[in-house]
Order: sequence, then C-alpha cells, then structure tokens
Amino acid sequence: MADDVFFTDADFDMYRNLIYNESGIHFTSTNRSILESRLKERLRGNGVETVRAYYDIISKDKEELKNFLDSITTNLTRFFRNQAHFDALENFVIPEVMNIKKSSGNFTIKIWSAGCSTGEEPYTIAMLMQEILPPPWKVEIVASDISLKSLMVGKEGFYADSRIVGIPDNYLKKYFDKVDGGYKVHDDIKSRIRFDYHNLKNDSGLRGMDVVFCRNVLIYFDEAAQTAAVNRFWEAMAPKSFLFIGHSESLFGMDTKFEFVKTQWATLYRKYI
Repeated sequence: MADDVFFTDADFDMYRNLIYNESGIHFTSTNRSILESRLKERLRGNGVETVRAYYDIISKDKEELKNFLDSITTNLTRFFRNQAHFDALENFVIPEVMNIKKSSGNFTIKIWSAGCSTGEEPYTIAMLMQEILPPPWKVEIVASDISLKSLMVGKEGFYADSRIVGIPDNYLKKYFDKVDGGYKVHDDIKSRIRFDYHNLKNDSGLRGMDVVFCRNVLIYFDEAAQTAAVNRFWEAMAPKSFLFIGHSESLFGMDTKFEFVKTQWATLYRKYI
C-alpha cells in the first residue's frame, strides 16, 4: 500500500492534533515519516487495517493511547550526559540547597527527573548524591516519563555493556554488579528512586521539589506547551529551588517567574520565592 494512501494529509493533521492535545508534543511535517513508521507498527501490533480505525481505538482506549504516545517518543539518553550540569549540581546547587534547608532541620533533598527516559539520568543523580551527601542528609528522587517501556527499563536497572559508556570506573565498581550481557544497578541506589508514569501536560502532584531536571524534553513542545510545562514545574518546586533544562533549550522570552543563573560550570534557572 502506497504511503500517500496509507496516511493522507488529513490523517496527519488529525493525529498530530491528538498528540498535541494529549501530550503537548508538537509534530511538524519534517517528523511525518517518524509518525508514519510508528503508526504502521501499532497497526500491525493491533491487527488494524487503517489509520482511521486505529484513531477510533485510541480515542476510546486510554491504555492503547498510552502505548501509542510511548511509541512516538524519542528516548535518547546516557549516564552523565552533559557533565557540566552535574558539576554545577555538585559544586553549586546542592551546597545552596543544604544551606537553605539545614536551618529548618530538614535533611532530605527532593529531586525530580522529568522525562527520565530509561533511567540513566536519575541513576547518575543518585550515585552523585551518594558520593557527596554527608550524614544525616538523604535524597529522594522521583523519575517520570511518558514512556512506559522506558520506565520499565529504569525500574529494572539493567544496562547492556554498550549503555554504560560515560560512567567513571570508580562509580561502575561501586554501584553496579557485572552480570551476563551488561551491568545491574545496586539495590541501595535503586531504592532512592521512585519511577512513575507522568505526562508533562498534566500537574504531577509533586510539591516542594528542591531540584528539577527536565533536559531535552521541551524541544518537542511548541511555545504554549513549553510555557505551561515550565509553570507547572514552578508549582512543584520549593522556594529557592533550581531547574536544569537542556543546553540547547532556553526560557528566554517565555512568560515564567524563573530567574537565570550562570555558574562557572553551567547555566540553570532558580525559583527565588
């Protein structure tokens, strides 16, 4: 069946409107081939003949809608991705947060990895916190994503040999066990992270977060969806907390209350009040 018959311009508009309304992800014409490819996979998997019939299914079946949205997301990540952010976290952000919280007797630092993909980012954060936090300090990490498949990988904590590139040797020896075909994260590190499904188009229900990582996710949203997501981060964050976004992303010109912070390691944003 020819592609133009399989997926018309009207079909494309129908699907990208659904995707935007449900997730905030903005598909442009340059991404059309990706959407077509993912749709063919879902149709084969469900034994459905046409994109219109499949649209009827996901309009009514919330679980299949989740599976569809899962299939169209890009899950590109790695351990210690953009090292400068973790340097800023260690040398600037965490000391600032500790200084703020210690006067209240609260020794728990709450971090949200939003759009965590397969878990490399939250595990990197957990290992770093294990290295730098002295007693009685502890960390609680929430790791969320719209991809259920990615979350299952993160929860399992197994990574093939090809996926552990970037992990310092001392971290690899201390926090992973070598198993057939790859490495498994130690249970004590896994216990610091709660993996949870979340669509950034909705309120997470989280509050009082000291640090939020949402890197290389906003680039898939248009300006309106970006602003809405960032403002939901604001609601989830504690006073004088910090936000990391991707190095190619910016809040410049966006209607938010965050203030830009430039450190010697990396740039980030802060909620001062």
